Amino acid sequence: MLAVSEEGLEATEPVDLAALAETALAEAGPGATAHEGLEVVTGLAPLTVEGDRALLDHLIRNLLTNAVRHNRPGGRIEVTTAPGPEGGVLTVANTGPVIDPQDVPRLLEPFRRRAERRHTAGEGAGLGLSLVASIARAHGARLRAEANPGPDGGMTVRVRFRAADTADTAGAAARPERENRRGRRAPGDENLPDSSDSPDVSRPTLP
Repeated sequence: MLAVSEEGLEATEPVDLAALAETALAEAGPGATAHEGLEVVTGLAPLTVEGDRALLDHLIRNLLTNAVRHNRPGGRIEVTTAPGPEGGVLTVANTGPVIDPQDVPRLLEPFRRRAERRHTAGEGAGLGLSLVASIARAHGARLRAEANPGPDGGMTVRVRFRAADTADTAGAAARPERENRRGRRAPGDENLPDSSDSPDVSRPTLP
């Protein structure tokens, strides 16, 4: 899936991120959070973007899985979608251990984790957020991950999508770079938007 997302988008369609999030939360069911006593708060306004439905579904599900896995007993998860005149923002925030802000860029790299691997069931491979970042790039979206301050701790991830007309242009512009990945960058690729507002996570490649 990571390799597929890095290849760019071959075909797109209008996708309502709020509907995808509602479906993901419903299919996860209360059992996904009940064992830790997690509170789930949602604010899902309709937010339609142009993109690959399967990849965007993976983006949302990976964010939700990360928010559950790296939370704490009695914690909270917030999922919101907010449309705007130039696109919209998907936000997934969770409580959890307090993270050093300087560690956030590292957590967005493949196979990186906050704690040493324990080799236990459901631990994950450390690819969740790096896949989210890759899918965001493929859609011309900007990803921003921030450590939440104590005492709640945890992380907030925002993915800012462009309006549908500009997203089409970004998706078309991203493909030449993929096709030239083994050679020099295609002309104009230096102007492609990063996946994050921070240079340290512009090419994030999770915990």
